[in-house]
Amino acid sequence: MESYPAPARQLVDRMRRAALADAPRAIAFQGAPGAYSHEAVRRVDREALALPCFSFEDAIQAVVDGEVARAVIPVENSLHGRVADVHALLPESGLSIVGETYVKVEHCLLGVPGAELAGVREVISHPQALGQCRHRLRHLGLRAIAYADTAAAAAEIVARADPSLAAVASRLAAELYGCRILVENLEDAAHNRTRFLVLARTPLAGPIARPKTTLVFEVKNIPAALYKALGGFATNGVNLTRLESHLSGGSFTAAQFLIDVVGAPEDPAVARALEELAFHSKWVRLLGIYEEAPLESATA
Repeated sequence: MESYPAPARQLVDRMRRAALADAPRAIAFQGAPGAYSHEAVRRVDREALALPCFSFEDAIQAVVDGEVARAVIPVENSLHGRVADVHALLPESGLSIVGETYVKVEHCLLGVPGAELAGVREVISHPQALGQCRHRLRHLGLRAIAYADTAAAAAEIVARADPSLAAVASRLAAELYGCRILVENLEDAAHNRTRFLVLARTPLAGPIARPKTTLVFEVKNIPAALYKALGGFATNGVNLTRLESHLSGGSFTAAQFLIDVVGAPEDPAVARALEELAFHSKWVRLLGIYEEAPLESATA
């Protein structure tokens, strides 16, 4: 798949024209209209002009190039874990994290108009969505096929007009493309939520009531380096809410780590912890300081 399915293309073109004509109000997201990232844009700013982008790279580049003011990118899901590639794209982008939000993911099994659940044989969707529904899909006896994103999958089944083919996507996608909802709440667990980060070219200005800080660093290649690097957060009572690692530089011995810290670098306890982190690391890079969003906001 290299472009949006026909039912989505006209809507995408209309949204792009509006967003690119008013860059300060525009927020880029990955996926077709009706994607959960589209819902995240609405949660971040109800007045924003959403700009659909085919890939995460395209959404980030739209901010880098100044076509839009911000981008909303998913980073992790409570059922299926880390969103692939985003951990590498964030540091490479040069953008700052200026906010976060949570979206409660309520998947629907969508069919074409007139389709019946008994006649469905295959289902397409983004791998994250399929993973979040894998037990239910297996129980229904459906063959899961990976697709570029959830909302585009909904548009694709309408384009194919095949009653044996269904999609996993949102209720919004069903409304936008005229799909029939065959099963609601398809996800394997009710706590299914996705965390999204808001990216901009410049850091957030002004005081932050409930600050959260995101950093990326590479430890020195010595025994217990990670233990020592993170020890300062424990001894200073600073809470880490996220820790991820990935290999870098083509070596199996060099790893970068991405962490979320409750607090801001100017807080004395955080400052002491960061000083110890820097001492035991090759380098440390600040990705953003922003307002912590309560998890309960995903149900609002």
